[in-house]
Amino acid sequence: MDAQYITNTLQFLNEYYNDAPDEKREWRLQFNRYHFDNDEEVTALINKLIRVCSGGDRSKEIFADLNLKELLIRLVQSQHLQQVMTDGDSASSGNRPGFVLHYINEHLTDKILADELCRKAYMSRNMFFKWFKQQFGLTPVEYINRERIKLAKQLLAEGRYSISQISGRCGFDDTNYFIRLFKKKEGITPGAYKMCVRPVGA
Repeated sequence: MDAQYITNTLQFLNEYYNDAPDEKREWRLQFNRYHFDNDEEVTALINKLIRVCSGGDRSKEIFADLNLKELLIRLVQSQHLQQVMTDGDSASSGNRPGFVLHYINEHLTDKILADELCRKAYMSRNMFFKWFKQQFGLTPVEYINRERIKLAKQLLAEGRYSISQISGRCGFDDTNYFIRLFKKKEGITPGAYKMCVRPVGA
């Protein structure tokens, strides 16, 4: 991807999509952070980009450009999420995104209410959901579920708890919902994952 293309896209984002000036948030691509979570959105975009570029549509350059811009935005959002999560004790930093993520990660095993998150961010519900998605590229619920699945994988690897116990320890009220969500995210059930990561007889 041409460096000027990246610069122009980021300038456009900073000019037109930086509607929270109190955050001092600048859209930028960090070249020291090449790894990001493989999520459905990024995978779908890459596959679509390959299809567009391989096709014979006369408008493929336009579609490829749109897909590249969206992919770039997703990568920048993913990097921003990683940066906020690794910035240390975000709860005392005065950083609103960090404060919200810190609160979520401290309460993964509890029932996390959307209204409580809105209060923590000092925003209305609609504004909060829009802000969160713009900051990180996923909704608060998607982020919470993603972090809970990470915790579940750790507990499954330990092998000390049943699937229903792990479901409860990860903040899920419904074990069947936990199993469906885990399979959707990881491609296998929690039971199958547990068998993969735990040696036979352990």
